[in-house]
Amino acid sequence: MPEPILVYVTCPDEQVAAMLGRIAVDERLAACANLLPGMRSIYRWQGRIDSAEETVLILKSTRIRWADLEARLRALHPYTAPCIVVLPIAAGSAPFLAWLATETGPADPPAE
Repeated sequence: MPEPILVYVTCPDEQVAAMLGRIAVDERLAACANLLPGMRSIYRWQGRIDSAEETVLILKSTRIRWADLEARLRALHPYTAPCIVVLPIAAGSAPFLAWLATETGPADPPAE
């Protein structure tokens, strides 16, 4: 079974997070996208401290899909240096992990 991962992404707003999540799921790069709006970030950028409201996007995927998922997120994300990080899933329920592997695998062939 492929190694499961969570991908944590910060987005400027809920619309961007929803767009990224929908594309990732539609293209089978992730099995699920969770949007957590209302996050407040305090960060250093270009020599100054700033803050902003953001939306957290959490994608449930597998390690074998990571390179394609990262490339797609980087191509679509509006930030210059977006926070896109992988968190390994050390363990989980067997039915969930099986579903995750199935939904990030190859698409079913069309029915004849």
